[in-house]
Amino acid sequence: MVELFLLLSKSPSHAIELLSEGGSYTIKLLSEMFAYVFLVRALAVGLLVSLCAALLGVSLVLKRYSMIGDGLSHVAFFALALATALHAAPLPVAVPVVVLAACLLLRLSERSKIKGDAAIALISTGALAVGVIIISKSTGMNTDVCNYLFGSILAMRVSDVILSVILSVMVLVLFVLFYNKIFAITFDEGFARASGVNTNGYNLLIAMLTALTIVLGMRMMGALLITGLIIFPALSSMRVCKRFGRVVVCSAVVSVLCFFLGVVASYVFSIPTGACVVAVNIVAFLVFSFAGVLKESLEL
Repeated sequence: MVELFLLLSKSPSHAIELLSEGGSYTIKLLSEMFAYVFLVRALAVGLLVSLCAALLGVSLVLKRYSMIGDGLSHVAFFALALATALHAAPLPVAVPVVVLAACLLLRLSERSKIKGDAAIALISTGALAVGVIIISKSTGMNTDVCNYLFGSILAMRVSDVILSVILSVMVLVLFVLFYNKIFAITFDEGFARASGVNTNGYNLLIAMLTALTIVLGMRMMGALLITGLIIFPALSSMRVCKRFGRVVVCSAVVSVLCFFLGVVASYVFSIPTGACVVAVNIVAFLVFSFAGVLKESLEL
């Protein structure tokens, strides 16, 4: 940045020429990216999924249920293994299986002696173990299985895109419709229950929407990395924002921008998309953490 200012002071015309060259390179890069149909599909689905994940992530982090994404991603791996063994399409199999797992997880947490993180560990490790057994006895660790574990935007089909867009829009509409109730049970579930709010029903709604988001993002991010879309944007926005509404909006913006920048970086440096998106989210978290510390020091 200092070099840019020195260049502007000594030779403004040359500096402007360099900036214009950088802008033309960016436009050329984006035009090259959008020329690939699979990248357009990945961006269309990924931006919607990252938006859904960010909105749900705020409530999950505040309720200290952020690891539910990690648990459900392991269940999604089991669903993938089952679909592979049955030679069926992955998404139609994974959606009901992961939604049922989310319901079971809430039931275990609320009505049994197994609470919170223990219930998540029980379901996630059990599902992962059964998934590994199914794969080892059927097709083995082929390329398709690795794509679902670590993510691949090359495998997005038109049917996957259509189903993903429909389910993503459904998640967004339900979140907006029940925003006030979700806000109430996030901050004070006991008071919300005493006020007549069906807290169990809305907790189940959050779990089901999270399950759908996990399944939709698994294709691009991978079952092992999809939790990053849920946790990082919420944690980053909480570094600088203190009101729930502002945290939700900031988290949504951060998630969408980080996903887009991650896809661009993945294309430029030939890095797997899921890992690249998570890496960009880590950088954003560090930047927001520094900004939060700076903001607190200025307020003192």
